[in-house]
Amino acid sequence: MTCKHYLLALALFFFLAPSSSFGQNNRLSTSNHIGWYTYFGTFKLSNKFGLHTEYQFRRNQVITEWQQSLLRIGLNYALHPAVQVRVGYGWIETFPYGEYPLNGFGKQFTEHRIFQMAQLSQKVGKVDFSHRYMLEQRFVGKYSSASATRESEFPLLHRMRYMVRMQVPLKGNEIQDKTPYLAVYDEVFIGFGQQVNANVFDQNRIGVLLGYRFSKNFRLEGGYLNQTLQFGRQINGKNVFQYNNGILLNSNFSFDLSR
Repeated sequence: MTCKHYLLALALFFFLAPSSSFGQNNRLSTSNHIGWYTYFGTFKLSNKFGLHTEYQFRRNQVITEWQQSLLRIGLNYALHPAVQVRVGYGWIETFPYGEYPLNGFGKQFTEHRIFQMAQLSQKVGKVDFSHRYMLEQRFVGKYSSASATRESEFPLLHRMRYMVRMQVPLKGNEIQDKTPYLAVYDEVFIGFGQQVNANVFDQNRIGVLLGYRFSKNFRLEGGYLNQTLQFGRQINGKNVFQYNNGILLNSNFSFDLSR
């Protein structure tokens, strides 16, 4: 089996895994058609340090309704050519989309997030692998009543994440300038701590993307996104699972400011 065939088989496994993993739960299920449009910008400041910037324009009904707005910034440090760590901050606005809003009162809410990340990279044949480990301290806005117009408190929630990503060039042996490539990733989110409530399993995301590296400064990726999300609250004594499918468009910029 070639690397391309391996990635396609792995993608099929990821598609089937979420529905079978949670098929026996006593739950309410709902689904949405989403579109996530993202900007990632990395600015190299020195041989060791860099700045990460990111904005994600997340929409429901592909484009017409808000799902979430996410702004994130972080400081990178290269421990090794294959190991990078990052600390940073995120500001997230979540909107009352879909059949069952995430907020129990059906309101938009704010989240302030601090995170720590480590990413390991490796190459096996033509395939580039990356493993991303992340811890998040999430201060999620909570309303005191349905009539409240602002969040009254921001309780602390803890979450850990792991993502594995594989990408392979569709011509040649390396992803260089003017090279198309195929990428597959899976990321699982696990809640922990005293405020975990109903969702120890928080969510899972799967992406299958076609990418093109125009230059060392710019890559563009587009493809399919699957998001399985468990609510942190129950409805009528049942866990709520949201199954979202849609499109993902990533624009990746990288600039060297150390010269």
